Amino acid sequence: MIHCVDYCGLRAVEFSKGDYVALLIPEMGANLIRLADTRRGVEVLHTPTAEEIETFRRRPQVYGLPILFPPNRIADGRFTFDGRTYRLPITNEKEHNFHHGFLKSQPFQVSKAVETDDEVTVECRYYSNAGCDVIFRDFPHEFKCKIIFRLSARGLEQEVVFTNRSRERMPLGVGFHTPLRIPFAGGEHGDYVMRVVVGEQAELDARNLPTGRKLPLNAQFARLREGGLRVTGCEPIEAGFTLREIEVDGKPYRGALVENLRTGVRVFYEVDDRTTYWTIWNNGGQVPYCCPEPQSWTTNAPNAADPEAEGFCAVAPGESWSAKYRLYVRQAGE
Repeated sequence: MIHCVDYCGLRAVEFSKGDYVALLIPEMGANLIRLADTRRGVEVLHTPTAEEIETFRRRPQVYGLPILFPPNRIADGRFTFDGRTYRLPITNEKEHNFHHGFLKSQPFQVSKAVETDDEVTVECRYYSNAGCDVIFRDFPHEFKCKIIFRLSARGLEQEVVFTNRSRERMPLGVGFHTPLRIPFAGGEHGDYVMRVVVGEQAELDARNLPTGRKLPLNAQFARLREGGLRVTGCEPIEAGFTLREIEVDGKPYRGALVENLRTGVRVFYEVDDRTTYWTIWNNGGQVPYCCPEPQSWTTNAPNAADPEAEGFCAVAPGESWSAKYRLYVRQAGE
């Protein structure tokens, strides 16, 4: 089922398949603001209420699946690549950084909406060029961004594709802020723990920029790998990590998951090998969500001593780059 709806004054696309229902706001960064498993009563994402719509317009990064292009922070809004200096707007005056990227509030267009017996596919596109210069004036590359959502009885698969339509190599880093709702199906904050495929901790300075030092996980963050860490109704968390797979139910796993220890219901957030770094942020710890943020490059990678070692990449003219993510709900033992 696919249909257009009005969501608190915003044009939205609602679609469902099996036990899952999703709600997408194309005009706000193609942000999928709701994903729910209706059979289990699980609200996977932090969804804005009617009273929060204005906050959503100002801070879309704390709702749904907001895209970060580029992810996290760029120091002083500047970096140099292929002899060109990029000057990006300072969006965090206190830290003097550019953060959260260009696309999270930009209007995408729905380019495809198709339903088959097995799945619903909704595709959204955004074009940046000199004629649509909101991004182009600061990031002078013509490009196409395509975000594809595929919903089935197995959950949600999300694919993001960037195509470089300019004549020069285009630097590219992608992430998603992803506030997972906790608690997601009743109970208390203490009933829930998060596990994430973290490796080493990236030391951050006072501006929340990596210093270049990688540290062993302390006792607190080691629980992200084994046993799980309580991440809401707790102290603030804002930390960055390299990626190292974990085992879940005896099998290799690459992603994050949140489990209700009382009921055994789990939300899974899988990533592919494009993700090399995680930021974990819980907005002070007293809100009903925590963001495990997959990033294709380390925060501030273009300014690192060895950018490629931190995941920095560039897309050649006419070439494309893509990444995939999955969100789904399972009962422990399934």
